[in-house]
Amino acid sequence: MSTAIFPVAGQAFGEEAGTEPEAQGAQGQADAEALDAYSRTVAGVVERLAPSVASLRVMRDTRRGRVPVGAGSAVVLTPDGFLLTSAHVVAGSGRGGHATFVDGREIGFRVVGADPLSDLAVLRADADDLKPAVLGDAAHLRVGQLVVAIGNPNGFAGSVTAGVISALGRSLPARSGRTVRMIDSVIQTDAALNPGNSGGALVDSFGRVVGVNTAVAGVGLGLAVPINDATRKVIGALMRDGRVRRAYLGVAGGPRPLPARARRERDQATGVEVIEITPGSPAEDAGLRAEDLIVEIAGSRVHGVDDIQRLMVADLIDVPVEVDVLRGGEPLRLRLVPRELG
Repeated sequence: MSTAIFPVAGQAFGEEAGTEPEAQGAQGQADAEALDAYSRTVAGVVERLAPSVASLRVMRDTRRGRVPVGAGSAVVLTPDGFLLTSAHVVAGSGRGGHATFVDGREIGFRVVGADPLSDLAVLRADADDLKPAVLGDAAHLRVGQLVVAIGNPNGFAGSVTAGVISALGRSLPARSGRTVRMIDSVIQTDAALNPGNSGGALVDSFGRVVGVNTAVAGVGLGLAVPINDATRKVIGALMRDGRVRRAYLGVAGGPRPLPARARRERDQATGVEVIEITPGSPAEDAGLRAEDLIVEIAGSRVHGVDDIQRLMVADLIDVPVEVDVLRGGEPLRLRLVPRELG
């Protein structure tokens, strides 16, 4: 059976020659059912998650009283009022505001803690009967997977867009003062995101929040901070302490291939070359020098700058660790005591 190139009487362009009307009808019904399945999935996600996503009106205290300074979205974490949003939505001192839900309630909130280096913040609303969202795990996501974005774009509360995950493993730069850090494993999606979506939920087809929408990267391109083991720790620290503690080395560097001999001996292709050392830093105290090649910290191999970032957790603050470097191609082990990033 061949596909007709030109339409003939009673036959649509591209229709298979000899196709019976009954077969065409069955195919049309199957297509409609597939579309209904997609619609049912999206509608089901929205029905479950919409009550757990708030529209934020952010206010700031001034000498003239409280004035509006921005808007965004937030996701309910607990029934007693903890909300999750993007740090840049509530950036600045004296911030608070009102959270509006789909049932029409408008509830005041305050900022519990914000972490610009992960672009996550935790708020506390004055309520004890909110509906919490279920947090998923972005580690299990796949490119092409259906996702739904729920938020407050351009001030339109409760808006929904759907799309697919177009890429995983992206990095997004974040800054806090002079400190610049890459947010790892960022999710890229083609679900339409607009100003005001930041802080809203990126949800999988099971209704689990797998990301927090954080930025519009371009036309038809959105990014979300993933919900994974690392960000769960950040969220927990913000809820508990109002801040995230990180260890600090005091080096600036970049990836560099290992010399051929070291590559063979260590079965490791790259390390981090030290480009600059902050005066008075733990790195300077330990004797690290520019052009040293860091290959291992605290027993964990270092292939790139992101590996060092992942190691700089609160547990390493003021704890002596061994740093393996190559200096002039020769191995050297140094003892370093990370301090808390101020």
